[in-house]
Amino acid sequence: MDEKIKYTGITFDDVLLEPAYSEVVPADVATSTQLTRRIKLNIPLISAPMDTVTGCAMAIALAEVGGLGVIHKNMSIEDQTDEVHKVKRSANGIIPDPVTLPPDSSVAVAQELMDQHNVSGVPIVDGSKKLVGILTRRDLRFLEDDKLAVSEVMTRENLVTATGTVTLEQAEQILTAKKVEKLLLVDDEYKLTGLITIKDIDMMNQYPDACKDTSGRLRVGAAIGVFDLERAESLIGKGVDVLVVDSAHGHSKNVIETVKEIKKRWDIDVIAGNVATREGCRDLAKAGADAVKVGIGPGSICTTRVISGVGVPQITAVYEAAKAAAEADIPIIADGGIRYSGDITKAIVAGANCVMIGGLFAGLAESPGQLILYQGRTFKSYRGMGSLGAMVKGSSERYRQGNTGNGKLVPEGVEGRVPFKGALSDYVYQLVGGLRAGMGYCGTSTIDELRTKASFIRVTAASTRESHPHDIAITQESPNYSPEYPTGNE
Repeated sequence: MDEKIKYTGITFDDVLLEPAYSEVVPADVATSTQLTRRIKLNIPLISAPMDTVTGCAMAIALAEVGGLGVIHKNMSIEDQTDEVHKVKRSANGIIPDPVTLPPDSSVAVAQELMDQHNVSGVPIVDGSKKLVGILTRRDLRFLEDDKLAVSEVMTRENLVTATGTVTLEQAEQILTAKKVEKLLLVDDEYKLTGLITIKDIDMMNQYPDACKDTSGRLRVGAAIGVFDLERAESLIGKGVDVLVVDSAHGHSKNVIETVKEIKKRWDIDVIAGNVATREGCRDLAKAGADAVKVGIGPGSICTTRVISGVGVPQITAVYEAAKAAAEADIPIIADGGIRYSGDITKAIVAGANCVMIGGLFAGLAESPGQLILYQGRTFKSYRGMGSLGAMVKGSSERYRQGNTGNGKLVPEGVEGRVPFKGALSDYVYQLVGGLRAGMGYCGTSTIDELRTKASFIRVTAASTRESHPHDIAITQESPNYSPEYPTGNE
């Protein structure tokens, strides 16, 4: 029997971090880390590509505070690319390709365009791209005839312009002095070359740690299935920053071949997964993956381990995968099983560069899950992508059942509800605060130091009970602790 049992697996509640001598103050630690070879995060958190967790609202909110959202693929290619486009358009430094209209367009078309792109104004250019005016919602406020041409109602005179060499600091000064919201960038021939808005400048001041690309736009990822190259091409065309080849069993031929094909065709970072072994991580790295996602069955809504009998406890899985990742010099992502902020710290010490979160984010205002009122309490719906409902909608391919009829699907997840938690920014502040505290206790000032210097100790079940509040009836809920998800029957 010994040859059949390779090792003992451990997970988050089986270990604690040993405190060390420290001169580190939690407020002074650096929480930046690598998501992939080329993409840096300012906090080590990304959201799971699940249809009750990550849409454009979640991706925007998480990127604003320094993380990254991965848009789920349980929708059409057009809808998913539209979600990515909304994130990339939500904030900009300099907009190099602003939405424009010709002067002979109707007011109705202009209103539709502004609503579609969620903008408050549109530059008007002629056939040679020369700037001839700007149309704002203020111009349309009291207009009754939407059949009029844009040229009849747009602002023509005293347009506020600058050249493409203007800095964002100079742009802010110009906009403030002129009391306008948009600075039009033009070349020597007065052709439109870009746009800077006060909204984007305000956002940069409000979110200095936002995760942005080199053009000042928020970063976003998107999930694709095996050999879903049409979806990949469309997402790349909309500016997606990273593709996630998302499969329940990433250590498989189809996933490996998909990674190879994407890397051969496009210059795009690719995250591949999920795996739970050193060999799985090594093979995906060899295929060209820029990061590997680790976790088979640790999620709160996942039943893979009990349905299939397969999986590796998450701390062991991350530790083993990290060995292969170090050889290939790529980051790994601990995906699943995070219940408390301390689990983030533990995942990083085990070898992860960042963590992917589903259940903890599902209850936030920005998640696309349905809001539920039950027995006087507010919840949000949450389901695994291996649940029957999600598989019927389209995610069965992730569990290698893409050609199976709906009546023959074998679910590997459940559907349920989680408590509503409010806005993401407040909740993430608590999660990152817990991580900062852990780094302080371990005497580490950076994520890389935490990964390489901190150590675990094994603990017993009694020690785990001792770690949680005990011998008390909690009368005031804490913003960063819940002993378990309420059922609504208390």
